[in-house]
Amino acid sequence: MHYEYWGYHLILDCKSGLLDAVRSEDNIRAFAKELVEAIEMKAWGEPMVEHFATHNPDAAGYSLLQLIETSNIAGHFVDKNGDFYLDIFSCKPYNIDVAKAVVEKYFQPLKIKTLYLERQA
Repeated sequence: MHYEYWGYHLILDCKSGLLDAVRSEDNIRAFAKELVEAIEMKAWGEPMVEHFATHNPDAAGYSLLQLIETSNIAGHFVDKNGDFYLDIFSCKPYNIDVAKAVVEKYFQPLKIKTLYLERQA
């Protein structure tokens, strides 16, 4: 199968997600699993979810990395204010509206700033 571009990269900067959702390791894991399925990717192992930056209250929160057969899904969730930052990169195309719907379902951010790149060297 040949695709027009080498990679498809969705960058979401999300403002003020639900604090309980952003601060929940279980919710972030469930989100990653549903997102992979919804955008028709194949997970490579379990999502890695770790709490980082506890020394800095402005940055503390969970980070997510889910390897997928065609690249990865990465995110950082800020405990303090519910902001979070998500990247979906894949050499296989996917539906960005479906991805954003899963984000809305799990975190209900007040605002999502979207940047979508079609990558080609």
